[in-house]
Amino acid sequence: MRIVSYLLIGIVFGITMFKSEAASWFRIYEMFKFESFHMYGIIGSALVIGVIMVQSIKRFNIKSFHGETIHFNPKAKSFSRYMFGGIIFGLGWGLAGACPGPMFTLVGAGYVPILVVILFSILGTFLYGLLKDKLPH
Repeated sequence: MRIVSYLLIGIVFGITMFKSEAASWFRIYEMFKFESFHMYGIIGSALVIGVIMVQSIKRFNIKSFHGETIHFNPKAKSFSRYMFGGIIFGLGWGLAGACPGPMFTLVGAGYVPILVVILFSILGTFLYGLLKDKLPH
């Protein structure tokens, strides 16, 4: 039953991403050119909702779907790590025209070439797993 709920949540998320035009390359392009507030509004709304949800989980000790306690581990503060990661993420986002969330929405909408981006995202994640101990902390 939980798998069905995950599937339904994913479908609703995908429809929301597509209908809000968050998966639109043109909207992303407008955002990077500072010509439209549309994507900044979506990202800002997601940020506010995320902060509210994390604070609710912490304050009310909300459990996972499996009844486990949710832990938030502090991240190491490293300017170079986040700077290089942000640059790589931004370049990938700009070149692909999609961040990781809408990539799967685009597949569902029938944009088959995005499968190349997903393939290389998986490859990049795999390579990071191999090299993470050798990268700056």
